[in-house]
Amino acid sequence: MKKILIILVIAALAGGGWYAYAKKTGGKKPGYRPVQAQLRDLSEVVDTTGVVEPENRVEIQPSASGRIEEILADEGDRIKAGQVLALMSSSDRVAILDAARAAGDTQYEQWKETYKPIKVLSPIDGTLILKNVVQGQTVGASTVLFAISDKLIVSASLDESDIGRVKRGQTASIVLDSYPDKRVRGTIFKILDEGTTKNNVVTYTVKLRLERVPEFFRSQMTANIKIKVSERKNVLLIPASAVVTDPQGQTAVIKELKDGQPVYSRVETGQNEEDQVEITSGLQEGETVYYASQGYTAQVDASGKNPLMPSRPNMNRQQQRAVRGH
Repeated sequence: MKKILIILVIAALAGGGWYAYAKKTGGKKPGYRPVQAQLRDLSEVVDTTGVVEPENRVEIQPSASGRIEEILADEGDRIKAGQVLALMSSSDRVAILDAARAAGDTQYEQWKETYKPIKVLSPIDGTLILKNVVQGQTVGASTVLFAISDKLIVSASLDESDIGRVKRGQTASIVLDSYPDKRVRGTIFKILDEGTTKNNVVTYTVKLRLERVPEFFRSQMTANIKIKVSERKNVLLIPASAVVTDPQGQTAVIKELKDGQPVYSRVETGQNEEDQVEITSGLQEGETVYYASQGYTAQVDASGKNPLMPSRPNMNRQQQRAVRGH
């Protein structure tokens, strides 16, 4: 009785799976679907990656060794040329003020007013992207106090095989890894003459200026770039799945079905764009072609078994004998 019950359960589950599939497909065998050839604009792009970086990055160092007395700017601040970023004392002023401090407040204030501090000035307009000191720190003449960026751009690396197809003035679409849903447009304004070799691959640096720099752009962010190298109007396209091979091994499409069997017509293809293929001859705009729809494929798990079909539970020998009626 138990054996009969297990078989009935398996049959019911299998029947339910077939019913669900038949209901989804209408009980029909996989067939062919029609699609019309359409004229569209087709762009050829070069895909590459790059990084957001300052167009000009200026590092500010002190004119002499000394001590930072006061910091007047912070990272992220918009800076004007000539703006005071910090006040510092030269080594001589540090010695004089420290000696005067020991002599009393009056002496200290007198020398502080007499011996003015050095002003650390910004040489350009831009954004303060680095503050490398704190108040009271002793610095040398080679210490980098601040860094200022005038404008963020995108710097891309192109393989030697692609560099011949790009030129100044071409536009590009830029998407950051950090913000994949935000697309920014840019234009190539510089192509460096000297390449670099890494792992026997020569690459060249291409710089792109943005139409506008969004607030979320930050230096050293990774960018995915599509450079538009050509654009053609009214290109005849069909889905890539509609391009097949006829019995003679030639590139073809299925223009009609006779008694459910495909009738092939040879075509010539051109450029691909994602899941679309250009047809250069053998097909006209508006013509209908057919492509095979996907039939039902049973799902299998890592062990090669259909997960919709139940497996017999693990049983000991006594349980197995009970199921067999022994």
